[in-house]
Amino acid sequence: MRQKKSKSPVSFRVNVGRLPQNGMPVTVEADAGQRQSLAAWHGLASVERYRAELLVTPWKRRGVRVEGTVEASITQQCVVTLEPVHSEIREAVEGLFLPEDSKLGRLGFEDGGEIMLDADGPDRPETFTGDSIDVGALAEEFFALAIDPYPRKPGAVLPGAGSDAQGETPGGPLQQKLEALTRKS
Repeated sequence: MRQKKSKSPVSFRVNVGRLPQNGMPVTVEADAGQRQSLAAWHGLASVERYRAELLVTPWKRRGVRVEGTVEASITQQCVVTLEPVHSEIREAVEGLFLPEDSKLGRLGFEDGGEIMLDADGPDRPETFTGDSIDVGALAEEFFALAIDPYPRKPGAVLPGAGSDAQGETPGGPLQQKLEALTRKS
């Protein structure tokens, strides 16, 4: 999802060696320094608030399920006017993890058999080494996916961007060139 960097600014490792059957609730609330790092990592003007509420539970024999939400208030630059655009993020977080030596993670993927993939279905479980996983980094990945890559201030339009159905400005340069070519024919 995200390129590997040194360590997530909101990293929070959870020991999953002995999880309670009902799971372990985890809250990750970013302080000012972490929010500043998140903004820099993701090309944002600022992150005013960041909070992830997660539940880490046992899954199958030795696996781990992480579910919850990540919420944030962010400010980006409008792609048209470069003015600040404020956004609220509320994104579901879901993840399955298996120890790297688990046979369950390899079943169906190494036998050369047919694999059915469902784009809306659950992702393949990720593997982990040791007895802990970074649930903070997982929540940050879902935060990153929720950021609008092209934020636009309400009502902002490019100069001369009154467009027709095909996205071209009436009387614009492309339309003028097309008309000139059709006249020559």
